[in-house]
Amino acid sequence: MPIRTGQEYIQSLRGRKLKVYLFGELVKEPVDHPMIRPSINAVAETYDLAGREEELATAHSSITGMRVNRFLHIVESAQDLVLQNKMQRKMGQNTGTCFQRCVGMDAINSLHSTTYEIDEKFGTKYHKRLIDFIKMVQTENLVIGGAMTDPKGDRSKGPAEQADPDMFVRVVEKNDKGVYVTGAKAHQTGCINSHWIIIMPTMRLTENDKDYAIVGAVPADAEGITYIYGRQSCDTRSMEGGDLDAGNSQFAGQEAMIILDRVFIPWEKVFMYGEYEFASMLVERFTCYHRRSYVCKTGLGDVLIGAAATIADYNGIPNVSHIKDKLVEMTHLNESIYAAGVASSYQAHKLKSGVWLNDDMLAQVCKHNVTRFPYEIGRLAQDIAGGLVVTMPSEKDFRNPETGPLLRKYLAGRKGVDVENRMRILRLIENMTLGRNAVGYLTESMHGAGSPQAQRIQIARQMQLGYKKNLAKHLANVKDDFEEPQENSEYFKRVFKINNKES
Repeated sequence: MPIRTGQEYIQSLRGRKLKVYLFGELVKEPVDHPMIRPSINAVAETYDLAGREEELATAHSSITGMRVNRFLHIVESAQDLVLQNKMQRKMGQNTGTCFQRCVGMDAINSLHSTTYEIDEKFGTKYHKRLIDFIKMVQTENLVIGGAMTDPKGDRSKGPAEQADPDMFVRVVEKNDKGVYVTGAKAHQTGCINSHWIIIMPTMRLTENDKDYAIVGAVPADAEGITYIYGRQSCDTRSMEGGDLDAGNSQFAGQEAMIILDRVFIPWEKVFMYGEYEFASMLVERFTCYHRRSYVCKTGLGDVLIGAAATIADYNGIPNVSHIKDKLVEMTHLNESIYAAGVASSYQAHKLKSGVWLNDDMLAQVCKHNVTRFPYEIGRLAQDIAGGLVVTMPSEKDFRNPETGPLLRKYLAGRKGVDVENRMRILRLIENMTLGRNAVGYLTESMHGAGSPQAQRIQIARQMQLGYKKNLAKHLANVKDDFEEPQENSEYFKRVFKINNKES
């Protein structure tokens, strides 16, 4: 039976043979660990949203003929991509954190076209294997984690040049049944909460890197996998009892390092092996999808803007001009992120395999905005909230019979506002700008799907200066013998076609 609800999803994670280390100790049952459970709750919400809002969070799959969770859907139109964005924003609003499924969604969509084109060139069978895998996860409604980021070691050297060859995941043995891989994947979002992990290369590869050109799917509890759970700021507040100091006690994100020690991947789950020429295609298509997927941060932004507006009200200053202006600025920045992401989706085009890919330039712009704007939104939220965000006493002091009444007296805001409610909103602002969920809202916004420089490189490659210089010369009636080169630009071609149709 497929998983249908968040509670069924949580139950599906129980009893697995996961090797998870946290604080130097093995975790007996991750589902019941108070520090891990909020991240599981965030994934569970992706199931419950699909039950509540079918049109938004599910789609008709041409692979299975069923309605499937949109996180498992192969996009068949630009509208599918737009609905992904709308779903991502809604999930951000519902959880206030990273809900961990965008990586898997973008992995299967980028692999759909890449495997098709590898088969087209080399006569391999990767695409059928991938379709069979997708059919299985759609039918059972499973969570896929995508593992792309290698530790990288010496950044000046490629995979095969490293002093330690395990700095990038590689094939160490193969036989007639499959391959064995060794290495590690860092910063892996939601990996412990996944049913399957797709291992992918992280960068352009050369002929010397053939053993590193490996893509394959493994169960999250496969033999040879060790997880080392990542620390997050203020994460142990989830283990202290109570729910006030956590700020967002129900939901959180998750990152871990995955150690792979001779992990076996059967051939039927191998989707690339040795075709190093296609590693860059896979990475570029994945990042094109994934950088646009960062519209999820606008959902978190909606929560933080709401918290800032609420604390201004609780403080008795909702109508002060500079407060209203700061809320306008926060909203402007948040919607600018969303605008670029949705525009990228609307500018999508169909690839050979039948999957649709969003516009790359606008995806880069979306993600580059995300590396900046949440920090300013967070700064303005702290500005509006005041210093109490970082000086407020603990929940235990608030519950103490001697100090509690004093805090209720001196932490009062506007008349009629419950002091505990004021504290809860302040803790939420702390949680999103300094605490545990600042991981998903700030630092992940900076480095997830590539650092800011990665987007600037892609923007530089596509900014079409020759084309734009010729436009300027034409209008200025410049007469010279040099014609600027006309770079191939899918973005401008599509804009031109759309404008022609509209006119």
